[in-house]
Amino acid sequence: MYYVNIDQIEKRLDFSQHVGTVARRLAENAADPDPVLALSRERVLQLAIELVTDVGSYLIDGFMMRDAGSYEDIVEVLQGEEVLDDRLAEALVNLVKWRKPLMQQYMDLPQEQLSGLIPPLGEQLQAFAEQVRQFLQRNKDLL
Repeated sequence: MYYVNIDQIEKRLDFSQHVGTVARRLAENAADPDPVLALSRERVLQLAIELVTDVGSYLIDGFMMRDAGSYEDIVEVLQGEEVLDDRLAEALVNLVKWRKPLMQQYMDLPQEQLSGLIPPLGEQLQAFAEQVRQFLQRNKDLL
């Protein structure tokens, strides 16, 4: 039996749907240079990254999966453990690579590149929540 903090995972997956909804709204103006929209895009990306890595960490710790060596590796572990399919994992690794720039280089972010991450984000977060829940369902006997 494993101890997996399902409550915390579910809270984050539920919140990811809210972040996905905001991302869909921001996608309507993804290239707009308005500083308020630019900061909103940055925050949505930051939240999405934290949600993915938090949920991934809960799963890795709870199911005693291989330790991740980096934020990108969290997603790769989930892919290797068949939590995430290859297509979604590739997209999320690309997303998570932006964590450090968003946290440390926030004054010099390439807005045109960040803008390109927004349109698919809502769908990616929805797929992430679905695939995590499917994994938990497949492994419910271990909980």
